[in-house]
Amino acid sequence: MRSHPRFLNRSRRSKTVLAAATSTLLLLTGYTAASSPPDSRTDAGLGPYLEQELDWGACEGTATSTADAELFANPALECASVEVPLDYDEPKGEKAHVALLRLPATGEAEGSLLVDPGGPGGSGTSFVASTVDLWQASPVAERFDIVGFDPRGIGSSTPALDCYTDDEYDAGAAPRFGVVYDITSAEQAAELAARCAEGSGGVANLVNAGSANVVRDMDILREVLGDDQLTYLGYSYGSQLGAMYTATYPEKVRAIVLDGAIAPDLTAPEFRFSQFAGLQARFDDLAAFCAETADCVLGTDPTAASDRLHEIVQPLIETPPTADRRKVNIWDVYVGISGGLFSQAKWPDVIAALTALEAGRADEMLALRDRFYGRTADGGYALDLDTNIAVRCMDWPRLTPEENTALARRLGEVAPMFDLDVFTAGEYHSECEAWPAPPTGDEPWLARIEDLPETLVVSVIGDPATPHEGGIAMADALGASLLSVDGKQHGAYLLGGSECVDRVVDAYLLDLQAPPVGARCSL
Repeated sequence: MRSHPRFLNRSRRSKTVLAAATSTLLLLTGYTAASSPPDSRTDAGLGPYLEQELDWGACEGTATSTADAELFANPALECASVEVPLDYDEPKGEKAHVALLRLPATGEAEGSLLVDPGGPGGSGTSFVASTVDLWQASPVAERFDIVGFDPRGIGSSTPALDCYTDDEYDAGAAPRFGVVYDITSAEQAAELAARCAEGSGGVANLVNAGSANVVRDMDILREVLGDDQLTYLGYSYGSQLGAMYTATYPEKVRAIVLDGAIAPDLTAPEFRFSQFAGLQARFDDLAAFCAETADCVLGTDPTAASDRLHEIVQPLIETPPTADRRKVNIWDVYVGISGGLFSQAKWPDVIAALTALEAGRADEMLALRDRFYGRTADGGYALDLDTNIAVRCMDWPRLTPEENTALARRLGEVAPMFDLDVFTAGEYHSECEAWPAPPTGDEPWLARIEDLPETLVVSVIGDPATPHEGGIAMADALGASLLSVDGKQHGAYLLGGSECVDRVVDAYLLDLQAPPVGARCSL
């Protein structure tokens, strides 16, 4: 009999909606090697948590930003909060609260579809609220309550995890990410850890943020929502959580969709290599697209486009331009470009922003950067960058300064569009070097077990952020069905405008009808 994985255990709507939704799917820094969750039989002592009754009510008072307040004012939406142990080793100790937002089923509800949009750092409550019109047109919402959740530390969940203010992120005063974080000393790493502990209300809140605890929270959510088995949709990093849940609680799985699936068989550096290679491939495609016009800002030779990009952005290192009363640094520019590469539909926006940048105008590039981070008009960030760091620091085996420096150099080789001294020529320390607890993750993060329930992996062949090879590996590891999708975008179901994709996923979620071997759609 074929073996399947088990966790190693050592201790079509508007472009506006599409942009808002896909901004939460994945941070470039956001791949996490999953922490080792416990065997499902060890979840003793959780009775009071499993017996909670949800008090659904209006959502306006739960929003943490003006943008969410506007979304949450929709009378079709309901909100609630679920208590979970802060530390599962001490279930009678301090509690955390996980925020939920649901769109009730239009018909008789057969259960709930739990949704996570990725990150780490993405808010499921915001995601569902911003995609209400997509769900209301979906047959899934006739039979299932659509429930977005904010993983611990994120959005409306408490305790919140905070290291830097939104203003500090605007000003470039927080650690900046190129191919690794620009942390060049042990002192900087220690300052980051101290700020995060202080801003998050203490070390205990910080070190319990890892993925293993989120998966255990998900099982409490399933029980409190009244479902004997979990029906779940996870994008990008959310696919990691879904795979972890499947391997930890296989008997409690009804249907799990993993869209933009992360490779389970790669170490964190190996995945980073594959991700940057995917970004470079999409940049090469963008350059070829641009070269079809004689006045292309990247030139008419796509093979020289990376060098041409360097010519455009190099001056920003010493003299960053200003837009919206903010300095636009080179890290901002590369976030904007990378975010634009997540969807082929955004390529013209990247080209226009580069054209304007060369002419001395940075506003269009800043808009791309802000869109990727989900920055709102009032200066709030939809993506929780601090929680992203906290989750990764608890999940990732940590690199030494020598290993992190070598990683930066290698990533410049894998993705020459990033091969600038400001990104690759320094001496780099891990942002997690001084974290107040050791990581809990293993690599590889899946071992083999048998007889997992059938799940569904959706993987876009030209996905720049979670390459298709990883989707194939995820489907193989879980014994899952695989839907391959022709296109060049990160994430497909509901967000890709493909009736074919939506039809296949709907059939699985509603009636557990898996697609045939070799199933294929296009965006």
